[in-house]
Amino acid sequence: MRSAPRRILHLDMDAFFAAIEQRDRPELRGLPVLIGGTGRRGVVSTASYEARPFGCRSAMPMAVARRLCPDAVVLPTDGRKYAAVSERLFELLRDVTPLVEPLSVDEAFLDVTGCERLWGDAVSVARKLKARVREDLQLTASVGVAPNKFLAKLASDLEKPDGLTVIEEEDIDRVLPPLPVERLWGVGPRTAERLHAAGVRTIGDLRAWSVPDLERAFGSSGPHFARLARGQDTRVVVPDGRAKSISQERTFPVDLEDPEDVRDVLRGQVEDVARRLRRAGLKARTVGLKIRYGQFETISRSLTLRVASDGTAELMEAAFTLYARWVRRGFQPVRLIGMGASQLVEPGGEQLGLFPEPGRVRDARLDQALDALKDRFGGTVIGRGLSPKPARSDGEVPEPGDPD
Repeated sequence: MRSAPRRILHLDMDAFFAAIEQRDRPELRGLPVLIGGTGRRGVVSTASYEARPFGCRSAMPMAVARRLCPDAVVLPTDGRKYAAVSERLFELLRDVTPLVEPLSVDEAFLDVTGCERLWGDAVSVARKLKARVREDLQLTASVGVAPNKFLAKLASDLEKPDGLTVIEEEDIDRVLPPLPVERLWGVGPRTAERLHAAGVRTIGDLRAWSVPDLERAFGSSGPHFARLARGQDTRVVVPDGRAKSISQERTFPVDLEDPEDVRDVLRGQVEDVARRLRRAGLKARTVGLKIRYGQFETISRSLTLRVASDGTAELMEAAFTLYARWVRRGFQPVRLIGMGASQLVEPGGEQLGLFPEPGRVRDARLDQALDALKDRFGGTVIGRGLSPKPARSDGEVPEPGDPD
């Protein structure tokens, strides 16, 4: 007996940061709005749809965007406000299905296979989600519906803003071939240049290549591109509770030059990961740090804790220890910072000491209190202020293939 085909949704909020500001400030509605850095080296985080016809887009230097659209309203990023809205968004998504895989603060995959009895078919679920986002958040979202993750993400981007696009198996040979090859997951600017140089500009062009030829030209990525070009993707939606690791990372459009600025971002990432661990009922044995700097040099370091933990203080100590060691070796402006928790175990699966440590008990109570406040008033109502201390660990481990 064949199992029912998967029904995957990809929900992506429309111009998220700018839309929140336009929601909260009615005088901005209908105007071009740019959210991002307002200083000399500022970069656009989000351009409203009114600003996009002028050529404004995310990751563009703010000075360039201002020249393109002199009448745009420029606002600084309000991270706390946006994080609170994001948290409410994910509550709405998890009301529909526990199989929610966050991709960023404003997008996620949902596996709604088998939800028909409660919610109707996948398209009905998508419509209901869009309606709930509009009613609860006064914002719009675009949703893609498909039998796999790649097609669902592709679909959500085809009719923005406020779109709902369905790609079924029978649509693949019609929808994919005319699209630019950049639509394939994993084809960035550099890979696109190589593909263009080889005469490949559309997904249809790529389909004309044999898998061996693609593998010779692009290595292990070649077969991956061939599968995606035919709409094939076997990855499953992985919610936090079933993940092998829980992590968060952030790429900056312009390198951060102040170590304290990077550390502040890392602090927020640790708080988020720790709370997601507690929500998923998991503890981590290992804390990892990822840093990208210079000419796209990337390092990954990890610390193994003596006792698995979901405590914000312990995870933050480990992350700050790893970061401080890298800074001491010679700080360089940072393009990406990421923090992750791995070797996950359920409570009771970790080895415990004979007697509970008073500090650990106190920290756990503090985490519970902070979680309760955030559940009631929003994810950014309060946070920890911690100084880095040596982490209790079994040692630092470079990741495989990591340059020293």
